Amino acid sequence: MAPPKTAGADQDCVALAEIELCGDLIIAASSADGERLSADRIDEVLRVEPAG
Repeated sequence: MAPPKTAGADQDCVALAEIELCGDLIIAASSADGERLSADRIDEVLRVEPAG
C-alpha cells in the first residue's frame, strides 16, 4: 500500500512542474534567433492560453 499523500508531496509535484517549465524556457532561449524571447514565444513555451 502506498503511503498517504502529504502537503510535501503536492509541493514536490508543483516544484517538478516549475522545473520542467524553466527547462522548456531555457531550451527555447538557447535556440532563439535574437537576444531575447518575445512575450508571445514565452506564452507559447509556457502553454499560456490567450485571454477571452
